[in-house]
Amino acid sequence: MDFDRPVLRSVDVELGESVVVSVILEADGREHHGRAEGAAHHSARARVVGEATLRALESVTGAARFELSAVGTSTMDAVTIALVQVAEPTRPDVYVGSALIRQGDMVLATARAVLDALNRRLTLIR
Repeated sequence: MDFDRPVLRSVDVELGESVVVSVILEADGREHHGRAEGAAHHSARARVVGEATLRALESVTGAARFELSAVGTSTMDAVTIALVQVAEPTRPDVYVGSALIRQGDMVLATARAVLDALNRRLTLIR
């Protein structure tokens, strides 16, 4: 079966007393939505973005469930990278992804890092 990797179409962040993140992925000609809510503090936003991206990926697979184990950044020379660690509760495997943080946009970089962590796994699930 041919497999097209999900494409990140949008990440919307709504700030209020909490932060609400909505992610839209496109896969197989359809849109898949994910949503997560969490603390509004700046340091918590990347985790909420990661969770929303995982919810959209779960919509793509229809059955798999994922957990965001860790989210962070690392700097190498002048380059800052978003890093994520994702687990699948029904399997012992842990998946790791990364993406460059371009122009200080941690939101998009985190969503791309989640996709990086799971794209190869998705080919086996679907």
